[in-house]
Amino acid sequence: MSSLHDLYRHHGQSPWLDNLRREWINNGELARWVKRGVRGLTSNPSIFQKAMTSGSEYDKQLAGLLAGGMSVADAYWELVLTDIGSALDVLAPVHADSDGIDGFVSVEVDPKLARDTDGTLAAARALHQRVGRPNLYVKIPGTAEGLPAIQSMTAEGRSVNVTLLFSLERYAEVIEAYLRGLEAREGDLSSVSGVASFFISRTDTEVDRRLEATGTPEALALRGRAAVAQGQVAYKLFTQKFTGARWAALAARGARVQRPLWASTSTKNPAYPDTLYVEQLIGPNTVNTLPDATLEAFADHGKLARTVDADPGAAQAVLDAVTDVGVDLEAVAGQLEDEGVSAFVQSFDDLLESLAATADRLMENRSAVSACSGLMEGAR
Repeated sequence: MSSLHDLYRHHGQSPWLDNLRREWINNGELARWVKRGVRGLTSNPSIFQKAMTSGSEYDKQLAGLLAGGMSVADAYWELVLTDIGSALDVLAPVHADSDGIDGFVSVEVDPKLARDTDGTLAAARALHQRVGRPNLYVKIPGTAEGLPAIQSMTAEGRSVNVTLLFSLERYAEVIEAYLRGLEAREGDLSSVSGVASFFISRTDTEVDRRLEATGTPEALALRGRAAVAQGQVAYKLFTQKFTGARWAALAARGARVQRPLWASTSTKNPAYPDTLYVEQLIGPNTVNTLPDATLEAFADHGKLARTVDADPGAAQAVLDAVTDVGVDLEAVAGQLEDEGVSAFVQSFDDLLESLAATADRLMENRSAVSACSGLMEGAR
């Protein structure tokens, strides 16, 4: 057994892969990751941008879709859902063996809908209906506008991965949306699942920048500590919200907890350990979704120990100290949410432009081949 297996078996944390490439599906790399202990997969527009703009893995399918009269935007979703469907197949045994706890694959709604409640809800429903698989998570941004969509999707029995969470206040609202959704649903609740994706390293990047701008010894001593502390305090909130009479009533109907998912867990600052955002957030009923490089690093030299709730008081003290030196964590969260939405929109737009350019190239090649064939026929 690898350390990835041990992470789940001994500490209750599910390691997921935060990446997807068609070549990994075709050459068996994704299946090998699952064999090594990966229990789920997440994707986003930036991941698909990188996958679809490198190499020619998607050219044949794209050419066929365009030849059939499909628009570039619609072809994009066909390409995405082909990969998602294949990944769902690879993870399906994990979903079955874990009784629906793991084995999920996440796909995100159009990022341009992040501030559009009705548009997000319609798109999320459409993805669930189109894919029709029990181990699919549709990702909905945890914006203020996304909260009603999260509640409605949960009430309809559709599983959701809430993404782009940066603040404890918004996290509390996301938990509430999930609980209200469950309460609004009648009957057995065991088929409904959810995760709430708290972004980690991006918080340190921005908080560190503000601490360095402050420049005091007290501020500088806090660098690299805020993100982990916020995750640990978020875990305390999770344990509080999913206990007590309200939760017991839902659990009696088969409800599953909405697990915290630690996202953005690659280390952005090279001065920090490459497994920092894994080792300090290990605990039961959690998920950590990691890029393949971070998974490799943790499998090689990661330390296994329950850390996420080792000292929640100390974690809160770190956040208090960050606030005391003048860093407004709510302002940080608002900035990071806006930047996260904008980055995904930009990736989406860039990808469509790239696919349009690829489409032009493929059509030109097709025309050239046809012309060449015509000349050869004429010469006979």
